[in-house]
Amino acid sequence: MFTPDDHRRLAAKSLEVITGNQAESGAYPACPTYEVYGYSWFRDGSFIAEAASRVGAPASATAFHDWCARAVTDRAARIEALVAAIGRGERPAEAEYLPTRYTLAGEDTGDVGWWDFQTDGYGTWLWALATHLDRHGLDPEPYRETVRLVVDYLTATWDIPCYDWWEESKEQRHGATLGSIHGGLSAAVRAGLADPTAVFRTTAAIEETVADQGMSAGHLAKWLGSDAVDASLLACLTPFGSVDPQGEVASRTVAAIERDLVEPEGGVHRYLKDVFYGGGQWPVLAGFLGWHYARTGREADARRELDWIASHATDGLLLPEQAPGVRLLAPDHLQRWIDRWGPNATPLLWSHAMYLILADELGVLA
Repeated sequence: MFTPDDHRRLAAKSLEVITGNQAESGAYPACPTYEVYGYSWFRDGSFIAEAASRVGAPASATAFHDWCARAVTDRAARIEALVAAIGRGERPAEAEYLPTRYTLAGEDTGDVGWWDFQTDGYGTWLWALATHLDRHGLDPEPYRETVRLVVDYLTATWDIPCYDWWEESKEQRHGATLGSIHGGLSAAVRAGLADPTAVFRTTAAIEETVADQGMSAGHLAKWLGSDAVDASLLACLTPFGSVDPQGEVASRTVAAIERDLVEPEGGVHRYLKDVFYGGGQWPVLAGFLGWHYARTGREADARRELDWIASHATDGLLLPEQAPGVRLLAPDHLQRWIDRWGPNATPLLWSHAMYLILADELGVLA
């Protein structure tokens, strides 16, 4: 059992990891010590910024949001051309869409042999930006044009298959991607930064699509037409609220994830067929599960996930991408990933962020 002092020490270290590794540009590297994670993702970075915004580093969060805004506005002509082409019924080549990750200077990463078309991060950024502005009473006006570009991009691309949160299965339309877009567009309207009419057409279309094709046995599905679950679906419930977090669909989704992906002592796998580093358990996902538990009155379960995350910090209080020494879904695949890229990424800034978000949600840092 972890004491309040234990959690305060890990929280202080987590904030230090986040702010200490933030680039001068405002970008957050996914992991400063892992070669292929030296980029900044809108998705990961948005949750990292949410943690900074919550726990005493709002200037760090603002710097990240400003970096995102520059990355988008620098590509305004590209976005407008894409939106126009899609409006004409054309399907642009994959390389023409916005990237999912950027260099820390905000440049395209170029051809690094790694797939790059995802839309969920842009929806996540809208949600994180709106939440940060509201929390700190900041002026939304400097972001209005950037938000317009992102909203136009998402309303044009939301129904196009792309890679999921895990940069896999590009031929599918993924539940977590649709939830991220829905959550971001809705947040932009609440912040007064988007035209409600255009946004509501898209969010209603997402809701209809998910209801018709994105459900199985009453729960959200990994992708349209699937009967499997993926732990990234937790974000559709909390924080995005693309389905009612207290409703029957949410309850059934959590139950399916608990059945297939959650270990009794804590920790969450991504999905049943995961082989990445053997298919281990992710502190990031324990954070999402705990966040939802905390919001729905399951405080003891939320604290179990918080303690589980803390239990997998290194002696130096660094959190990994996957927890070592836990049950693997595909243990025969572990070594090939170690041989390819080395031990799993540590510290992962997103892991530290989700720990901070959950700790703050539970009030253990006061």
